[in-house]
Amino acid sequence: MQSGLRPRRVDSARARITFPRALARPTLGAVSNSNATASGSCFCGAVRFTAVMPTIFCGHCHCSMCRRAHGAGYVTWFAVARSQFKLDDGDEQLVRFQSSDHGTRSFCGRCGSTLFCETTHYPDMVDIVLANMDEPIDRPPQAHFFFENRVDWVHVDDELPRLGGPDWAK
Repeated sequence: MQSGLRPRRVDSARARITFPRALARPTLGAVSNSNATASGSCFCGAVRFTAVMPTIFCGHCHCSMCRRAHGAGYVTWFAVARSQFKLDDGDEQLVRFQSSDHGTRSFCGRCGSTLFCETTHYPDMVDIVLANMDEPIDRPPQAHFFFENRVDWVHVDDELPRLGGPDWAK
């Protein structure tokens, strides 16, 4: 599964996630790093959820799975620790699709909105599509991931790091 930024490692004993130094957690954004919350939903509102800050990362993914699942040139994901994610309503509407041997993507069965991505490689983390949020999170996007896999019809004109290759962090 190639969705979003992946940490270098997860220390499950302490649930600490380590990222490359270039992507150390900034304190940017409209929400403080305290226990502020941001809510979101699918297009029809049947699935509602809440994420508790701070986030782990926020970035644009250009991998082919994300592009095809969303019907877009790239997808902006952010992640929170599983313990900071709450599905408020609509569990019965969620359709879970195993998109790889280690990854699952969740969609609303009523309206088709793509919502979450989970992987057994990082079981303590939930990736959430930023566009489905009703409120701001604690950081703007920090980088482009799987940039070498981007489509040629998307022009990227920002100063964010462009990571790519088989290892997202190169």
